Amino acid sequence: MLTPDGLKDGLKTRRFARKIFSFDDIDSTNNCAKALAGCWAEEGTVVVAEYQSAGRGRLGRTWLSNRNENLILSIILRPSLQTAAINLLPLYVAVAVSSAVEAVTGLRVECKWPNDLLIGGRKFAGILLEGSVNQNELDYVVIGIGINVNQTTFPPEINNAATSLAHETGHPVDRAVLFREVMSALEGHYDSLIANGFSGILPLWAARATMINKPITVSLNGTTLSGIVKGVSRDGGLVLQTGNAEQTLFAGDVTILKE
Repeated sequence: MLTPDGLKDGLKTRRFARKIFSFDDIDSTNNCAKALAGCWAEEGTVVVAEYQSAGRGRLGRTWLSNRNENLILSIILRPSLQTAAINLLPLYVAVAVSSAVEAVTGLRVECKWPNDLLIGGRKFAGILLEGSVNQNELDYVVIGIGINVNQTTFPPEINNAATSLAHETGHPVDRAVLFREVMSALEGHYDSLIANGFSGILPLWAARATMINKPITVSLNGTTLSGIVKGVSRDGGLVLQTGNAEQTLFAGDVTILKE
């Protein structure tokens, strides 16, 4: 089991993951982290679990993860940002997690807007942000991260779309080492964005976004849009060219089409 002492051994962060709550079984790490944040848990507090009985992703989806094989965590942030910046936070997390995974495994990670991480076109990690707003400023943000680390079998409905770090590398990956690398990357990029804004994050995300200049479809509220991805706007929206026009989307389920 991932324990706080084991996860902290060798941890080089100043604030992130200095306080860790570890569970063998929990309904949702995000639920727990939100409850802690509501009781003024300090920034950087982490909730980690071996198994979630009610894990979830975007758009109400269920996040499926085998027990004792993956990295499931939530971290509390208290950034001094306007609420509009919340659309940029998933890009920050994607860049940080990507750089950590690349450092540990040597694999090349792809970023898919708004919150998926892929290897070879197959999803291995997802990000879920939930926050609390007070007078148009973020009171706190809970960032949920699920990474398929050592799981190598998946339910039939996602088998062709999912992968894991062990599957891609051909060997098990030390989850504690990966955790510490993720925490270091999250803290380093967080310090940068608080000091300098998101200008440094956007090009790092775009460099990993193989969907740029590719045709996609976006499903949103029962409607479907098709177009070419032109990039990401300064406020985190997906810029889609449809015919001779461009529009910016801030939500939706994206499917990258094969050319």
